Amino acid sequence: MSVGKGELRYELAEGWEQLPSGWTHRDVAGVAVDSRDRVYVFTRDEHPVIVYEPDGTFVRSWGEGAFSPRTHGITIGPDDSVYCVDDADHTVRKFTCDGDLLMTLGTSGQASHTGYTGTVSSIKHGGPPFNRPTNLAVAPNGELYVSDGYGNCRVHRFSEAGNLIQSWGEPGSGPGQFMLPHGIWVMADSRVLVADRENDRIQVFSPDGEFLTEWLDVQRPTAIFVDPDQRVYVSELWWRVGQEAFRNGPIERDLPGRVSVLDTTGEVLARWGAGPDPCAAGSFCAPHGLCVDSRGDVYVGEVSWTFAGKAGLVPPDCHTLQKFVRVP
Repeated sequence: MSVGKGELRYELAEGWEQLPSGWTHRDVAGVAVDSRDRVYVFTRDEHPVIVYEPDGTFVRSWGEGAFSPRTHGITIGPDDSVYCVDDADHTVRKFTCDGDLLMTLGTSGQASHTGYTGTVSSIKHGGPPFNRPTNLAVAPNGELYVSDGYGNCRVHRFSEAGNLIQSWGEPGSGPGQFMLPHGIWVMADSRVLVADRENDRIQVFSPDGEFLTEWLDVQRPTAIFVDPDQRVYVSELWWRVGQEAFRNGPIERDLPGRVSVLDTTGEVLARWGAGPDPCAAGSFCAPHGLCVDSRGDVYVGEVSWTFAGKAGLVPPDCHTLQKFVRVP
């Protein structure tokens, strides 16, 4: 099947992933590619990090026993270091591409104080790193930016060596405020993009946290990836009837999950998904992480079980990883 628009058209690569016999992953929290286009799939299952060749051939797995059940974001730096964000452990860890630990940000099992009691709306104020962090971005100068997260409402900026430089953000829907900062990316011009999930927007900041603008033509954005041509890929969650958005109010009709491609001003270049059946091939149940390889192929990871499967809204075998091959 073909999706996308204009120059950004894709074919779904059904059956791409060659998962070893007997292995499963009900959720794929994040996905990333290294300099060789190897694909790193960050799961919430027995084998947390699964590595594939671009054709889907299994390479290895690592991280068994090292993460909480709430793995979240994965980012690969320009030197092929792998940054893994562990939501429930309140840490961000840096590994080699083979899984050897290089650095830890945060204290394992220790959450900062924000007033958080289990819901985003319970957060009283911003706090230091971390309270259920979500994703990490590597800036062009090597600095690290972390979105934090389910139990906090801040962005933290670190040196390349892991020293905290600054933090910004408070709960709310105004400029520079967040209701679940969920995804983050630093562009080539050093602008910081933050997926402000429950506010249905992407906020744009200077490198030191000055609010510049916001992009509003997104819904529940979860992850951001910017390709070398500075196209901005965004995964967006399903809003169900009866839910309520912080900025847009009650949801009166289903707004299925989707992927959008934006330009550097937030204008939509292409968009797909949003089909009535969230488990149909090419549609999305819970798009949570995405990345683009050197060929322009798009990988989308979904937390279908956490988001909808365990509540009986979709069957247990609803897809959690899809590859879309760029059509020349």
